[in-house]
Amino acid sequence: MNSPGTHISRRWFFEQCGVGLGAVALKSLLAESAQAAAPMVAPMDLLAPKPPQFPAKAKNVIFLFMAGAPSHLELFDNKPELKKFDGTLPPPELLKGYRSAFINPNSKLLGPKFEFKKYGQSGAELTNLLPHLSTVVDDIAIVKSMVTDAFNHAPGQLLMNTGTMQFGRPSMGAWVTYGLGSESKNLPAFVVFSSGKKGPSGGNSCWGSGFLPTVYQGVQFRSSGDPVLYLSNPEGVDAELQRDSLDSISRLNQMHLGVTGDPEISTRINSFEMAFRMQSSAPELMDITKESKETLELYGAEPGKPSFANNCLLARRLVERGVRFVQLYHEAWDQHAALVKDIKINCQDTDKACAALVKDLKQRGLLENTLVVWGGEFGRTPMVQGGDDGRDHHPNAFTMWMAGGGIKRGVTIGESDDLGFNVVKDKVHVHDLHATMLHLLGFDHTKLTYKFQGRPFRLTDVHGEVAKQLLA
Repeated sequence: MNSPGTHISRRWFFEQCGVGLGAVALKSLLAESAQAAAPMVAPMDLLAPKPPQFPAKAKNVIFLFMAGAPSHLELFDNKPELKKFDGTLPPPELLKGYRSAFINPNSKLLGPKFEFKKYGQSGAELTNLLPHLSTVVDDIAIVKSMVTDAFNHAPGQLLMNTGTMQFGRPSMGAWVTYGLGSESKNLPAFVVFSSGKKGPSGGNSCWGSGFLPTVYQGVQFRSSGDPVLYLSNPEGVDAELQRDSLDSISRLNQMHLGVTGDPEISTRINSFEMAFRMQSSAPELMDITKESKETLELYGAEPGKPSFANNCLLARRLVERGVRFVQLYHEAWDQHAALVKDIKINCQDTDKACAALVKDLKQRGLLENTLVVWGGEFGRTPMVQGGDDGRDHHPNAFTMWMAGGGIKRGVTIGESDDLGFNVVKDKVHVHDLHATMLHLLGFDHTKLTYKFQGRPFRLTDVHGEVAKQLLA
């Protein structure tokens, strides 16, 4: 070994380091040789249909996500006592340790703004804002005892969609497609639509794949123009040229896949091929002019005019074509003020189409295999915000409804207290909702896992119980 300060000669360098340089060169040559000799490995079809863990009641999901948090007190949870004590302070013991997003917990109580009535043979109570949903109450299960851990929008939406308030976890749609694959070869397994004033506060993470392979993430469709950006070929590129280009790219990707075995390369190959097939399948899907006049009127859908109604009709068309998970976001429910005016608009935009979806799926024989879920990320406070016409975020009690796919029909589950503040019977946490959805799809939620960073992860984390009172 040369002593410090000794000049390193060229001869010494090659004598002492030749073995290392030779190893580097040999490794490089072997890698090139291996890549040249790599077999043409067929990409793994990560979306091939897979059997569930046990016989399932549902095989598709349509989640109608009312982002912004609808007020259960104006829509589903009639509280005569809240109306009676309108304008008074809530009991001090009720607010002990309570934390809200914006208002002072000592804000006065605000009575319900609309009238309620019982409907159907089940006698379910609904507000007069939901005249169309009232016609299908005997086909749905209303859950008045939902609770969550979050009281702000982005964390609440992430928890409802991914099972955690942290970014970077797989969404429920990704978990479902990971577990079951897809029955559609020409459309994505997981499709997302968005309507209303803006997208969800949780952003794309609400339908992301997290640490699962990206083939499982949701694909956002637009309800006008190309359903997916850049789906159409640019000028001068015909189908033959595109096919030749894709074949060449696929061969290169398959060679790389043979060397590395990286599932993301399979995802890339599959995504290119899916996009090619979608150039013919997606325009056909989006053309709702092929629907009957009666069906369009049932939903309130208008061809060429983007709307929540159009998206509901497209959701039915997607599950007909084997798409596994469809999620519709409608972001307009955050009524801190102007509650009366804005919630009327919300219901006018969504009520008819939601009821139509249940009716349409039922008459086509699809409802028994399709799980429909409606709800937001949390509820609204019994206390007032914004003068006398608004409510703050509230995680302690809110309402959702479900239909089809093994759900008990015409029932109302759970209760909140007289003020609609806390759940007092049959509490259903967001984790319990996820466990129940997975159960209906044929999975034990504790066993649908994916190993990441040295431990198995699941949608329900370390929580969740199946809400058996909801099962048919």
